[in-house]
Amino acid sequence: MKNRQKDTFASYHPLVNIIYFICVIGFAMAFTNPVCLGISFIGTFIYSVYLRGYEGLKKNLIYMIPLLILTAVLNPAFSHQGVTILTYLPSGNPLTLESILYGISAAFMLVTVVCWFVCFNEVMDSDKMLYLFGRFAPYLSLILSMTLRFVPEFAEKFGQVYRAQKAAGYGWNGKYFKKIRTAIRVFSTVVTWALERAVITADSMKSRGYGLKGRQSYSIYRFTKRDGICLVYLLLFGGYVLTGAVRGAVSFWYYPAVSGSMAGVYTVSVFVVYGLLVILPVFLRLGEKHRFAKIYRQMETERLYGDI
Repeated sequence: MKNRQKDTFASYHPLVNIIYFICVIGFAMAFTNPVCLGISFIGTFIYSVYLRGYEGLKKNLIYMIPLLILTAVLNPAFSHQGVTILTYLPSGNPLTLESILYGISAAFMLVTVVCWFVCFNEVMDSDKMLYLFGRFAPYLSLILSMTLRFVPEFAEKFGQVYRAQKAAGYGWNGKYFKKIRTAIRVFSTVVTWALERAVITADSMKSRGYGLKGRQSYSIYRFTKRDGICLVYLLLFGGYVLTGAVRGAVSFWYYPAVSGSMAGVYTVSVFVVYGLLVILPVFLRLGEKHRFAKIYRQMETERLYGDI
């Protein structure tokens, strides 16, 4: 949470945030072009590290590498389509180049989408979700916001209870059944806490008049000039990429043979615009750092030479 507060893009209006994530997550799931997959993967990897620091980098590598390998290996083992036969498996089925390339593509797509949702969860907190969808679907927005908030809190509480149990001498060390008893004890405690917290939340919402007709909610979000500029940027660049996709500028096929758009002026322009769209939060953060560094240098200069 601390890293998220330092993120420049997270301080923008929730409408700008949600449109950005709709664009990048939608394109990440729709595009199979290797260049687009590479752009999206690099963009979300850098942004997730910016949001979560070196701890985020470590977690990314922990789940990304096994997931990439597993997905890339499973596809050629079960899919035998393609015209370029490399060899034959012990089962007699052919191992094709197209199935290997598609497996690698699917692996990067899966990891990229997961990483984008991690960034989404860091930027779009429960208050923003409630602000965006509270008027149109109040109950759905409440469920989404509570779920997004409950999952990290549940995990944090689980760690707290386990550390307390470990300090009391009930850690994971020991025999198999002792580990099971410890896990059940920790899980039972956390579930009890969750149920009690749900009751307290329901009573609190009822006392504050949630669901009453005519009730209004306080909002801290204001749509400013910088939000408007960023929104126009997203709409223009996202629209350009979408138009290019509809016109087939980034189309790519793996079966029956590898083919697709990888060159051409229009195709390259779509790649460039897509990269500028994906990397927008990182540009905003670097620009903010540069601005503050410039202000700091000016203040230091005035402090040193102001009296001369």
